[in-house]
Amino acid sequence: MTIDLDRIDLEILRRLQADGRLSNAQLAEAVALSPSACLRRLQRLEGSGVIAGYTALLNGAAIGRPGTVFIEVTLNSQGNAALDAFERAVAACPQVLECHMMSGDFDYLLRVAVADMADYERLHRQQLTALPHVARVRTAFAMRAVVPRRGYPL
Repeated sequence: MTIDLDRIDLEILRRLQADGRLSNAQLAEAVALSPSACLRRLQRLEGSGVIAGYTALLNGAAIGRPGTVFIEVTLNSQGNAALDAFERAVAACPQVLECHMMSGDFDYLLRVAVADMADYERLHRQQLTALPHVARVRTAFAMRAVVPRRGYPL
């Protein structure tokens, strides 16, 4: 469901994407609204699903997971049962930060956080190749993030 967003809604979203810890009073001042009007807009954005939640962005290196790996996974079947089984199992892998179903030459693209090559090898041997219906795994290691943007353009 999409809702109509005016310039104030967009500014609220821009500000929150830049700093999700803004208080309602700070946000209201930044977008030139009263705190009560700002809170009503914020609640509407949350209630409609435009704002899906709040989270802290962690520094992977600071928590011992400096490596980012992109993994293409091809399944041996595209039947609903195989897709569902793979998706349930991959969702249970804590090192998988994102899993996207893809069109094209492979079925899924995973973004994974690893400590080092040994950590990736363990993950590959013990988890990835053991996932249901996996026929092929192809890996690319990110050297560095060039555009580490996490917010959406508004």
